[in-house]
Amino acid sequence: MAESRKVSSEGQLVRRGFADPQRASRMLQQLDQLDARTPVATEQLITSLSESADPDLALLHLLGLAEALEQHEYDVSAFARTLDMDDDFRRRLCCVLGASEALGRHLTVHPRHWYDLADPALAGSNPTPDDVAARLALAVDDDNPVDALRIEYRRLLLRLAARDLAEGLLVDETAAVLADLAGGALETALRIARNDHFGQHPGAADCRLAIIAMGKCGGRELNYVSDVDVLFVAEPLEGEDEAPALKTATQLAAAVMRICSAHTAEGTLWPVDAALRPEGKSGPLVRTLDSHLAYYQRWAKTWEFQALLKARPIAGDAELGQAYADQTAGLVWSAADREGFVDDVQSMRRRVVDHIPAADVDRQLKLGPGGLRDVEFAVQLLQLVHGRSDETVRSGTTLIALEQLTSSGYVGRTDGAVLADAYRFLRSMEHRIQLYRLRRTHSVPEHEDDLRRLGRSLGFTKNPITDLTKVWKKHALEVRRLHEKLFYRPLLAAVARIPGEEVRLTPEAAKQRLTALGYADPASALRHIEALSEGVSRRSSIQRALLPAMLGWFAESPDPDAGLLAFRTISDALGSTPWYLRQLRDEGASAERLAHLLASGRYAVDLLQRAPEATAMLADERELVPRRPEALLAEMSAAARRQDKPEAAVAAIRAVRRRELFRVAAADLSNLLEVEQVGEALTTIAAATLTSSLEVARRAVAKGGEEPTRMAIVAMGRFGGHELGYGSDADVMFVHDPLPGASEKAATDFATQAATELRRLLALPGADPAVAIDADLRPEGRQGPLVRTLASYASYYARWSAVWEAQALLRADPLCGDAELCQAFRDVIDPLRYPADGVPARDVMEIRRIKARVDAERLPRGADPATHTKLGRGGLADIEWTVQLLQLREAHRVEGLRTTRTLGALRVAVDEGLFERREADVLRAAWQRASRIRNAIMLTRARPSDSLPRDPRDLAAVAQICGYPPGQTSRFSDDYLRLTRRARNVVDHLFWGE
Repeated sequence: MAESRKVSSEGQLVRRGFADPQRASRMLQQLDQLDARTPVATEQLITSLSESADPDLALLHLLGLAEALEQHEYDVSAFARTLDMDDDFRRRLCCVLGASEALGRHLTVHPRHWYDLADPALAGSNPTPDDVAARLALAVDDDNPVDALRIEYRRLLLRLAARDLAEGLLVDETAAVLADLAGGALETALRIARNDHFGQHPGAADCRLAIIAMGKCGGRELNYVSDVDVLFVAEPLEGEDEAPALKTATQLAAAVMRICSAHTAEGTLWPVDAALRPEGKSGPLVRTLDSHLAYYQRWAKTWEFQALLKARPIAGDAELGQAYADQTAGLVWSAADREGFVDDVQSMRRRVVDHIPAADVDRQLKLGPGGLRDVEFAVQLLQLVHGRSDETVRSGTTLIALEQLTSSGYVGRTDGAVLADAYRFLRSMEHRIQLYRLRRTHSVPEHEDDLRRLGRSLGFTKNPITDLTKVWKKHALEVRRLHEKLFYRPLLAAVARIPGEEVRLTPEAAKQRLTALGYADPASALRHIEALSEGVSRRSSIQRALLPAMLGWFAESPDPDAGLLAFRTISDALGSTPWYLRQLRDEGASAERLAHLLASGRYAVDLLQRAPEATAMLADERELVPRRPEALLAEMSAAARRQDKPEAAVAAIRAVRRRELFRVAAADLSNLLEVEQVGEALTTIAAATLTSSLEVARRAVAKGGEEPTRMAIVAMGRFGGHELGYGSDADVMFVHDPLPGASEKAATDFATQAATELRRLLALPGADPAVAIDADLRPEGRQGPLVRTLASYASYYARWSAVWEAQALLRADPLCGDAELCQAFRDVIDPLRYPADGVPARDVMEIRRIKARVDAERLPRGADPATHTKLGRGGLADIEWTVQLLQLREAHRVEGLRTTRTLGALRVAVDEGLFERREADVLRAAWQRASRIRNAIMLTRARPSDSLPRDPRDLAAVAQICGYPPGQTSRFSDDYLRLTRRARNVVDHLFWGE
């Protein structure tokens, strides 16, 4: 007896896992002194404590339990004897006390519940739903049924936790019992509510009321602590009126929610959430069955059918509940046929993820990458796709559904087993985390003590933190890997003979899956997949490895079919090139960048199809940096000089231009460039193209002789503003200056022939986008000479120019040709565009008159002024005219305003106090958005447009290029309208003076 009472030394306690051995030693002595007749602090007890998740916590609560028994004058000796002699009881008790601070506190408040852990019947099978309901119903037959329900529920929860921790129940079993506990609690709460209601309203109309479990409760996979999602469906009794019956049902439903959710002296059970009902929180709490069905048939969104997949009658009128489940099932399994099904499902998933605080993403078991929701989402989507025609895959329980999908051949056996193991482990982690304080959380703790306890509770006793983290990350990685493979790998097996492949979808099932994933022409998609993956060559094997990821990336775009077709085209052109597939296989970012680029629209794809070797740029972000002007001009000039004929020389220049346009488009689509940088890069390409092509044209006209004049090209409009878009024309003016001794006529004839030849050469059909040169902004427009001398420009502007020409010259920048002539032209126009005393009032009125005329007459017929990015309300013209009016007024005294760049002038205006920062910010944001949209339209369609697309797919593509996630096209349009409305208000103030 003396030996059994001996307490281990502090060193031994440390080795047994106690973090505070001094305190543990004192508590063991206190525990041993509680009952002089029976030893308590035995070696067997210390061993059991040391095997718990947190030995110190277990000992603390054990002492608290023993003291509570003594305080309430219960039989401490009986407790001590059982603790000493019953190995199963001791292990269960220590496991619970070491893993759950909340249940430890429960036992100190209700110490007699230790008997439950000593119950021999606790071992073995789980209680049935009827057993649970009967125990809860029996417990509430007293004066305070609400608190009695809470006490009995915790008592049953204690029994379950003891089995879970001590016997290592599968998480499936634990979750199912928890769902049954919730069902019994709801049934009991409904009974309490009925007794209270009809006790207070004896003449009230009765009704049939069924409670439908949704979410995890409906799937019998509930957590220890979770909201319990429900729907309520009611019917009047036979011969009774509907209205009074529904009134009673609503009062009963509200009472059930209150009984379960309210905080009392005995705490709370869990929140009951009815937000998944038709119309959400805005809709009636209770509906009849017909009302539910009418809503689902007419108004329900895709996510509501996805939620119904787990609907299950759980309490109340069983016959009514089953009728609800039976009649909604058909609606669930037709959801995948709805237009936009995949977009709806994926956008719901993205909305959930977007609500995770950035700091919590890596610790999120439920919603983070490779988390529980990824498994659930994948399984549900496969169920909705294949469950239409296959009734064997319709379970509402994730793990059962995964097993069904595997057995039916929609998921590979190995993949299904790996995914199930990962899901069980992640759910076990979630359960242990929640069990500690019985609080709803899905985040892995950060504190070392919490991580150590969590790791030990899951069996990692040697290096709890390191081993837990390693296994957790491994499972999360597997989930992320399989998430894509589950959807796309079987598609390859449907069309190609892949050795060792476990899953082979039928062609029809493959088409169903492709359709559900957003492919509009699944038959063509399967042919492309077959062409890419068939065979046993190295090329085919690499394609098979790449395709699952590529198909997934294509599916994230508005036009997956176009992305897949383009990938096949590029692969056909480059498949035999050694570096191409190796780059995509070994450089993950390169493959993803290519996939998004191919599915983004036709512009970049057209460029790439004409020069597939440009794919090599995608391997390294540094290769997507736009070239410097000097380097680009040198390369173009050198390429031209290597050719004998002018047509071949300009074709060489245009080939370099084509590659550089692709470089900018790829960088833009990869979100590596801001819209200002895109404009600058495109301007650099245009300037280098015109400069080098002008050299070719001049040599062709000179035919080896002396040139009689110097030439320059003046960039105008967006070209001069360094704000070119992908679809912008190059607005220019040609200027020349005869060399000393040359006749002006001969010089002008030469310059005109050179300018004409330049335009001819650049307009020749080619493999790259056309170079459109527009010279209509020259003096006298199309009626005036194509080329003028510098002196002629000076004379014209001195005698004849109007204020609109001074305004146009604000964006004139001589960029091409003779550098001295470019500067001389600037010297000629600066006094006109930056008048010494500012623009007079009459000219301001004229500018406003012209602007009003432009607003009234220039908008194309049928165009919506709200969505026209150039001439619409708050569009580019509004903003640019406002900035240009300021420049005409103030640039003579504010040197920083002497710039052709709109945003550059805006920044100076704020710095000089000429515009309020708030107003300038609105104009800047609207200008950037409108410019970005114009570029995105060109990238999508490969043809320019100034209006938001009306085609939903094109609009979705433009929205995505502008940074909006899939499924947020409406928000994109609303944001643009809101932004331009604000910009128009600023323009009314600053330009119109209102």
